[in-house]
Amino acid sequence: MNAEVVINLTKYHVDFSQSLDISIPIIFNGEQPNTYGVAKASSVAYQDNKFIGDRRKGGPCNFETYSITPHCNGTHTECIGHITNERVSILSSLKDILIASTLVTVFPKSSNDSYIPNLTSKDLVITKDDLLALLDDTPDYLLKGLIIRTLPNTDFKKSQDYMKNPPSFLSNDAMTYIRSRGIQHLLIDTPSVDRLFDEGNLSSHNIFWNTKNKNYNTDSKDYTITEMIYVDNNIEDGSYLLNLQIAPFVSDASPSRPIIFKLNEL
Repeated sequence: MNAEVVINLTKYHVDFSQSLDISIPIIFNGEQPNTYGVAKASSVAYQDNKFIGDRRKGGPCNFETYSITPHCNGTHTECIGHITNERVSILSSLKDILIASTLVTVFPKSSNDSYIPNLTSKDLVITKDDLLALLDDTPDYLLKGLIIRTLPNTDFKKSQDYMKNPPSFLSNDAMTYIRSRGIQHLLIDTPSVDRLFDEGNLSSHNIFWNTKNKNYNTDSKDYTITEMIYVDNNIEDGSYLLNLQIAPFVSDASPSRPIIFKLNEL
């Protein structure tokens, strides 16, 4: 399906038959990325005294129970309820269907950017200067969503154990810049926008949602963060329409499937 869309009075062509999936499929009981050493996402056939939900074992159909920790087992989208006392759900927060977004590629590095707690010599971060260089000429109307691909970028991200290979994250200065550009949907291929072990500060999360001391802020209730995406190297940096698909979970986070479509200016 070909379509012409108008964004801020600018016309773009979109081929909706050319979708690009930037999620990591969750392979239950199989190879998958992992954070904090939680149990893998798993499935087991339901069984009682009269029924077994596995065709391979003589059951009438496949009928499984799934166990998953969305924040740690793969691509997931979270809302402000991730860090507040208020139990806000991603289902009530994510209302946008098609999101004008920009994809950029960044090489994380050691930096003097600010961060709480202080950065160490071992920390590799996405810096404000790098984002500024990549996005300074990008109009705000193409930045309702921001998709960040980090380098090096290999298939290993689909099965990475982040306890063995600590990931990069966003400096507080970088996140402050993101917030200043009006970005409402942030997607990144790391397991967190913050350092995995940060003394519980979640400082970059708090900057994005403007939740000082993790207090609920209604102005950010529709903002989302999607972590653990995977953007194939064949996908070019540039402008896209984002369709951010989630399971209808009444929870702070859900497994998700972000799909992007290239925007071609007419």
